[in-house]
Amino acid sequence: MSRITSVFKPGYKALIAYITVGYPSLETTYEAASVLADNGCDIIELGIPFSDPLADGATIQKASYQALQQGITPQICLEAASQLRQRVAVPLVFMSYYNPILSFGLEVFGRD
Repeated sequence: MSRITSVFKPGYKALIAYITVGYPSLETTYEAASVLADNGCDIIELGIPFSDPLADGATIQKASYQALQQGITPQICLEAASQLRQRVAVPLVFMSYYNPILSFGLEVFGRD
């Protein structure tokens, strides 16, 4: 957690970017994260695609739908985060609805 908290300094405005994992492809996810990290992004938020993202806008809904059509799962998102951890130094966080993580298993997801 110290990598995340170190970003939030008094008077500093952090740049936090959002990427839906697997949209439009996993390779694009890796490339986009690298570009963001290399160009001043402070935290990268990795979106776990969900089949019914009602609380999100049209862009995230479309990205989630297309990522799911390509077979992106919470397990693949965890693996992608592991791959990204080796490529970028900025903190990575997940954004998800509760349902995919509950289906995956709360303890298993937290551990993995």
